[in-house]
Amino acid sequence: MLDKFVVSMATLRLISGSIEITAALFMLKVGQVDKALTINTTLAFAGPTVLIITTSIGLLGTVDKLSWGKMAWMLLGILCLLIGILKK
Repeated sequence: MLDKFVVSMATLRLISGSIEITAALFMLKVGQVDKALTINTTLAFAGPTVLIITTSIGLLGTVDKLSWGKMAWMLLGILCLLIGILKK
């Protein structure tokens, strides 16, 4: 039997991947650089959001199996990733 947290994480990633593929096909359909860039920019906001939600689900699934110290290190790592992704 699959863990509900794993199923949730995988489902979110499948949806995210489907959106990415659909956006790529739409870029090919519009065939204009400016419109493709707009689509790509919109996807750039979705990526970090999916990362945060998927990671949060994973952390909720492991909260009873990890020590508070390990949890703090994981959160610090996620914070560093977000700073690196979002900082201009």
